[in-house]
Amino acid sequence: MCRLLAYIGSNIQLDTLLYKPEHSLIVQSYQPKEMTAGILNADGFGLGWYHSQKQDLPYIYKHTLPIWSDINLPQLSRYVESSCVLGYVRSATPGLPVDLVNCQPFTDNNLMFIHNGYIDKFRYTLYRPIRNLLNDYTYQAIHGTTDSEHIFALIISQLQDNPNHDLETALKSSIKQLEELANKDEVYVSANLILADGDRIVASRFANCEPQPTLYWLRDDPMYPSGVILASEPMFKGNWNSCPKSSIITVGKNLEVNIQSIY
Repeated sequence: MCRLLAYIGSNIQLDTLLYKPEHSLIVQSYQPKEMTAGILNADGFGLGWYHSQKQDLPYIYKHTLPIWSDINLPQLSRYVESSCVLGYVRSATPGLPVDLVNCQPFTDNNLMFIHNGYIDKFRYTLYRPIRNLLNDYTYQAIHGTTDSEHIFALIISQLQDNPNHDLETALKSSIKQLEELANKDEVYVSANLILADGDRIVASRFANCEPQPTLYWLRDDPMYPSGVILASEPMFKGNWNSCPKSSIITVGKNLEVNIQSIY
């Protein structure tokens, strides 16, 4: 299980998210409290953000090192400011290689994606069934071997094949497709997913059986006024809210948090 972080709100420096909280994403990489599988997140990391002053494609920084070992990140995170940020530390599924092509966030045009969870025995279970659902563009756009990138491809395929779908609808439809495939063959799937386009964050908390990975949200904390944070684990003491199981969570520029059931 990986650990996730998402922020949307007023511009902040990345280091205020990565280094200042007492239980930051960096601490969660070596001392997580609520992982349902694994004990460390040492198989690489990734950060994604949008330019604070102009419309542009997202910027990505990723590495196969554990996040605590990257000596460049403290300086980079002091320099970068953004109003929309995704962060991720990886605990690789056994059998899947630790290399840059498998590190998140994954992107498609202005969309970023991160995933906490896994598909059990992915290469032997849902690998082929998921690929059979993809259009040509998303099929050919997959460069790595992870279940995460295939789930992202499923979402992009939904968006392209259904131009009237918004992010929430595409995410919900993709999760239902995953659930149908998984339940048919009695495969465990957990899919805490976060999508961002610079203006909105859309996330899910989902698994087709217990345990369901944790996901929390927090708004307008004194440490982060005019901002909403989503995280796998609370990063500091505060008024954290647990996202309901089997739900879609949306946060827009107005910072209103909307929650709907997947079903």
